[in-house]
Amino acid sequence: MKVLVVGGAGYLGGAITDLLIGSEHKVKVYDILLYEEEYRKPVNFVYGDVRDRKKLLPQLKWADAVIWLAAVVGDGACALNPEIAEEVNQNSVAWLAKNFRGRIIFPSTCSVYGAQDGVLDEKSKLNPLSVYASTKLAGEKFLENKNALIFRLGTLFGISDNVSRIRLDLVLNTMTARAFYDKKLKVFGGRQYRPLLHVRDVAVVTVDNLTTKTTGIFNLSKQNLNMLCLAEKVKNHFPRLKIEKVKMEFEDARNYRVNTEKAKKVLNFKPVLDIDEGIREIKKLLESGRIRDINSPRYSNQVHLSMYSLYNWQQK
Repeated sequence: MKVLVVGGAGYLGGAITDLLIGSEHKVKVYDILLYEEEYRKPVNFVYGDVRDRKKLLPQLKWADAVIWLAAVVGDGACALNPEIAEEVNQNSVAWLAKNFRGRIIFPSTCSVYGAQDGVLDEKSKLNPLSVYASTKLAGEKFLENKNALIFRLGTLFGISDNVSRIRLDLVLNTMTARAFYDKKLKVFGGRQYRPLLHVRDVAVVTVDNLTTKTTGIFNLSKQNLNMLCLAEKVKNHFPRLKIEKVKMEFEDARNYRVNTEKAKKVLNFKPVLDIDEGIREIKKLLESGRIRDINSPRYSNQVHLSMYSLYNWQQK
């Protein structure tokens, strides 16, 4: 199968592309290199923006399957320029649905559930609280009647591969880095829940389902934890870590837990990399000295894009 990974140079794309390189599939990556200066993996590569329809269309005609990772990712990053977030996360997916008839795998987000009590399944009420969640939900709807798998992902963590940048704006990755360097963590509120999932477990279920006929929406998560429990998990690996509980309303209004039984039954989804594994590998990376500055804008979508300027990106 010929597989086009749109946005394949990113955090999740790195893990997915590694699996594809070792598979029977032919792979091509299409990416704007928003966070990278170069692309070094041994696969066919096309530099391009998803809004450049003329450039992207020939790549779609080449492909049997598309893994659509292209997005402005995160609440803060999308809030910098909601118009461009809508163009990339929503309008480009509408265009994809009209112009591609093959297999589509589309990562969405559990943020579409917003703030709700209880454990939520795919039929639960939707309550997007941000531009990011709203635009990803709109993208889902454009793919409802297509040969598409839609993954509502929990908050990712861990290292994706040996080349792509690590994201240090994701809660577990951030906590681990702060524990290593600052020896203390501030936990705001602490009661808000997140479903968590290792980035490489997403890659496995994505590649495994390229050739299946299953369609629809699936929650993907390894474990639901609140922020205070997550901080305690990190402390198990940094015994001298001091956790400061800040009594205040949630800094982030999102609060949700998700049920993944549908994915386990239908997709045979079996995430194997747990939170402790994520903490260990990030700790090991930091101990090796391979990251010079954890505060570099490169490791945060929002900070990088605020300095890069999405308006400049608009001119590309």
